[in-house]
Order: sequence, then C-alpha cells, then structure tokens
Amino acid sequence: MKSISAAALLAAAVLAAPAMAQDAGGAPPPPPAPTAETTIAATEWRAVPAENLLVIDTTKGRILVEMTPEVAPLHVERIKLLARRGFYDDIAWHRVIDWFMAQTGDPLGNGEGQSPYPDLVGEFTFRRDPTLPFAPVAEPTGARLGFVRSLPVQTQPDAAFAQTGDGKVHGWGLYCPGVAGMARDVGNDTANSQFFVMRQAYPALDKRYSIWGMTVDGLDVVRALQVGDGENGMMVQAQPDRMIRVRVAADIPEAERPAVQVLAPHAPRFRAIVDEARAAKGADFSICDVSLPVEVAN
Repeated sequence: MKSISAAALLAAAVLAAPAMAQDAGGAPPPPPAPTAETTIAATEWRAVPAENLLVIDTTKGRILVEMTPEVAPLHVERIKLLARRGFYDDIAWHRVIDWFMAQTGDPLGNGEGQSPYPDLVGEFTFRRDPTLPFAPVAEPTGARLGFVRSLPVQTQPDAAFAQTGDGKVHGWGLYCPGVAGMARDVGNDTANSQFFVMRQAYPALDKRYSIWGMTVDGLDVVRALQVGDGENGMMVQAQPDRMIRVRVAADIPEAERPAVQVLAPHAPRFRAIVDEARAAKGADFSICDVSLPVEVAN
C-alpha cells in the first residue's frame, strides 16, 4: 500500500486556544495594531510561475500548490505528467487523518493503486548551490532554516559551500502545514502517483518522504476534506471528497488562469513577519509558524 509508515501515524496533540485576556476594568483589550502583513507594497510580491502552479479543484473548493522542481525534479515532472494526462481527475481523497494529512492519487481508491508509469527514485534531500534563491529565517548551530520559493527548508550553513566537492550544501523540505509530499511503500524508491498534503505540521516525516510543493492557497480546503472513518484514516463508509480536476496553471487559458503572488523574500515585510512570529512564539518558534502572505487573482 502506498502510504505513510505506521510510526508516523500518531496524532498530534491539540492545543486549546487561550481565552481572550481582559484589562483590569473587565473590558476586552483593544484591537491589535496593524501587522506587517497589512502594508505590503506592490513591489514586494513574487509571481508564482504558471508552469509551477498546480490547480486542484475539489468537491470542497480549490487548492493551489506551488511546485518546487529545485527540490524534487523527478516528482514534480511526474505530477505535471499525470495532471496533463487527466490521471488525477475524479480521484478520491481516500485517506484523510485529522491533525495529520490528506492523501489522494490512487485510481482504485483503496491505497493499492498507482499510475502505469515506473516508480520514482526517492528525493528526500536536495543539493543547494549559492545561486538558488533562499530566504533565511533562523540559523541554529550548524544549520540554516528558510524558504526556497514558498517551501520551508533546512540546509547546511553557507560556510559549507567551500568545503564540498560540488560547491553545494545538503538541504531538505520540512513538513509544515500545506506541504505536499509523495506516498510510498516500504521501499524508498516506490513513490508513483499517490501524494498527500499536510493538514498540520509533522516533522517526523522530514527526509523520509519526498516533498514536491507547498500549498499557497486553499489550506482551509485541505482541512475541510472528509476525514476517513476506517483504520489509519481510510475511507470505508464515509463519502470521500474528490479531486474534480487537476491542471498545471500554464495549461489553463490566460483569462481563466489563477495568478498567484507570494510575499518576496527581499521585501522588508518578509523580515517583519518573521520577527512577529518569533516574538509571538518565543523559545517555541518554528519556521512552520511563518505564514507567507499570498494574493490570488481569478
């Protein structure tokens, strides 16, 4: 079965939201001051290339995923091929686990199906060179955390460039909410057509399942998909949601094509948003706490 190993199936704990604080007089606190997100200039946006934007129309709404061929070229190529062949159209989200992920891409709908194409070699890590756009967020000892396009990643520090034979450093995507990865069998090189989108963060998957993209719009749709009622989130009696149609945005007529912009890493607002997230979380800060603003037209 193309899936995620049993070791990764433990549900994450749900943290209760704190009650709204009140001042000494019993009145609710004043509205928060405008955040960095409210004052983004037109020059601070980065357009997502239509060739790397996957448009997934589902029974619950639309999901837009920015694909990252720099991180997983073979898997991005396969997703594009299957989308362009219509393989994913009308396929169910056959395995959905709350506080974990939603899985699809199986034409049989039972976890056993796949495309007629050969399985893929695992792309759990990638090699980052100095020319690859990378926006740093944090630098714990011996590592750098940041974004490649919209994807959260961890890599070796830049100082290691001069110490490697190919002038590149090791990196890997991080399983934050909205990240898209490939399901597989027990073997590392067994991913084919089934993929999953994270409903919540799950770092136990890092470097174990190939990551090929990041949801830039529609995470609310991913979280609204029907949760499975069987073992390990499989659909048994529940009516699963489906992918109605899956397309590469470049193949959609321009007048109908969604145009997506994400906050650019060079923008002053980018650093302000990172600083806000770090201040809010303190010692518990994670790159998964950084939510990049997105604008979608059409």
